[in-house]
Amino acid sequence: MQIETIPTTPYNDQNPGTSGLRKKVKVFQQPGYLENFVQSIFDSLGDISNKTLVLGGDGRYFNRVAIQIIIKMAAANGFGELIIGQGGLLSTPAASNIIRKYQAFGGLILSASHNPGGPDEDFGIKYNVSNGGPASETYTEAFYKRSQAITEYKTVTLQDIDLDSIGSQQIGTIKITIIDPVSDYAELMQSIFDFNLLKQSISSNYITLLFDAMSAITGPYAKRILVDILGASSESVINAEPLEDFGGHHPDPNLAHAHELAELMFSEKAPTFGAASDGDGDRNMITGSNIFVTPSDSLAILAANAHLIPAYSKGLSGVARSMPTSQAVDRVAAKYNIPCYETPTGWKFFGNLLDAGKITLCGEESFGTGSNHVREKDGLWAVLFWLNLIAVRRQSVVDIVHDHWQKFGRDIYCRHDYEAVETPIANSIVEDLRKQLPTLPGQIFGEYTVKYADEFCYEDSIDGSISKNQGIRIGFENGSRIVFRLSGTGTVGATLRIYIERFEPNAEKHNQDAQLALAFLIDLAEQLCEVKKRTGRTEPDVIT
Repeated sequence: MQIETIPTTPYNDQNPGTSGLRKKVKVFQQPGYLENFVQSIFDSLGDISNKTLVLGGDGRYFNRVAIQIIIKMAAANGFGELIIGQGGLLSTPAASNIIRKYQAFGGLILSASHNPGGPDEDFGIKYNVSNGGPASETYTEAFYKRSQAITEYKTVTLQDIDLDSIGSQQIGTIKITIIDPVSDYAELMQSIFDFNLLKQSISSNYITLLFDAMSAITGPYAKRILVDILGASSESVINAEPLEDFGGHHPDPNLAHAHELAELMFSEKAPTFGAASDGDGDRNMITGSNIFVTPSDSLAILAANAHLIPAYSKGLSGVARSMPTSQAVDRVAAKYNIPCYETPTGWKFFGNLLDAGKITLCGEESFGTGSNHVREKDGLWAVLFWLNLIAVRRQSVVDIVHDHWQKFGRDIYCRHDYEAVETPIANSIVEDLRKQLPTLPGQIFGEYTVKYADEFCYEDSIDGSISKNQGIRIGFENGSRIVFRLSGTGTVGATLRIYIERFEPNAEKHNQDAQLALAFLIDLAEQLCEVKKRTGRTEPDVIT
């Protein structure tokens, strides 16, 4: 095994976003592009000699090729062991669990999450640290800085590794271990939830379910746990085989993209419970018969009922939500007198709070919820949490949601996404919103009086780090909000996300359609930002 040092020149676009570096496949296929970024990571990590690195991805196009490249580079750079999911597969939460369970130095996760896959679509790579969570901004800034100065990368001459055979082999100074990608994760889930109760509820047909894996990574996990262990029928998991192009699906678990699931759940043949996950398995969509549960409501309901789950029966140390997420969970925290933290979007911001024991549950409106069991959001964990609640409470999804609204009030909420907006237009929208902020407090729009208008800045209570420019907030005296934020998860142009919420305490008004109930605020948001006027569009690309 001979180490080779390959001369290279920097690419100027390797600045990681909130979830690593995401680009089109063809960008990653440029000579040295992936190699430059991986070497920049390795160069920024300090002493990695003889350390253990976890490696896997969501199975999208270029996953296997990238893994072989990274294996050779890891060997050349001195890692002592690689733990790789069979077939190169690991869901993001499963990878986090593997890093934590086997006390690895860190991990490389190959995914562009909920973005489409295929030769002309998206690929991504991110580094997770030893706690199993995404690298902090300090790390990602170091990766980018190194990528701008890189002159060479290291690799070895080595035949491609058999990724499909479980077992270990020693090649030169590095041990390569191929593991079952599901077993450790399934074991973890059994330690959290009441699997005996779930088996009984499913076998008696009290719970019927449909899980849409969207031809992505969670198919094998759902089949093993829901079908093989819990006894659901094989027809309960659809689109279960991970495909390089996700079968043409856009693997984003929402009503627009999980249309096969949505059609059934809003029909007379709907099962008790329906759910979907995304490309890499960290997101979830929850539905019941003729009801969609917003991720903000889902987080609040999980927090309010966590004491019913074995792993959380002693109570929660606290909860956290991303800033754009609705304030529903805040009301639960206030009721039970536990801390509630507001962080920027991006799971890495929850990591310090989890590690410090400040919170037990956390979540964000972009279909992500999780707990202290790993350091990533976790789609299948959320599904099992809901199934466990249904089994314990002996109620339908709609009854659980309505009971929650009766107790805490309803935060009527929606998100409008304008995707692939030309970057100069998106930036000008945000800049013009900034200019309006000083003049907005005290202004009256119909029944809404502006209480505050600012750009969210977050100071980490654990390490003191400061994150600026995390979204523009306009809050009203009655608790309603409009939030504007540019998303960092796309690969073309920019995605402008507009979040709108209004608190409704009156139970007689809880069943309003969200778009109708929020119509005035939706129009006001357009008045303030003019995204339709500036882009020539008539409606958002996605409404959730």
